Amino acid sequence: MDQQRIVLVSASPRRKELLRQIGLDFVVDPGGYEEELPRRSPSPHGLARRLSLEKARHAAGRHTKALLIAADTIVALDGRILGKPGSPPAAGRMLKALSGRAHLVVTGFTILDTGSGKSRTGSVETTVYLKKLSLEEINAYVGSGEPLDKAGAYGIQGLGAVIVDRIEGDYFNVVGLPLSALAGALKEFGVEVLGVE
Repeated sequence: MDQQRIVLVSASPRRKELLRQIGLDFVVDPGGYEEELPRRSPSPHGLARRLSLEKARHAAGRHTKALLIAADTIVALDGRILGKPGSPPAAGRMLKALSGRAHLVVTGFTILDTGSGKSRTGSVETTVYLKKLSLEEINAYVGSGEPLDKAGAYGIQGLGAVIVDRIEGDYFNVVGLPLSALAGALKEFGVEVLGVE
């Protein structure tokens, strides 16, 4: 049987790097789904799964007989959803709120087979603890520009690594794709990342 075409529904360079890291052959569809994040969510897991499913469904009409992978990463502090800050002052406020505290990073993912209509949606949670940050450290990090396009105003895989004290859970989940859970789910669609039947 021919290997089904895999499509990553994401404009994220980090997600592209992660799929390449596990050796998947795929094409990219930036998606274009306009998400609207609520300020609070009773369930970051439910929200992340719903958004990933909506992203996959939004792209499904553009791909026949393909396996779509879509994801959405949510950062939550005390039940409040922290999206991308959008401006340096907003990034500074987010980092001040996260400083010295634990928060949740939840990535929802959906695999959708456009040929059969079969889909699988899941989510993974990681707890991230940021160091206690001085105002100077916050201003310096915001000044780097890195926080502006990141949910929660930091990137663990970049300069933001120096402000993370520790994590509990899947590191790759914080970057944008929980690779172990994703690989397990891909088996249900006949994709063996390690080539083991």
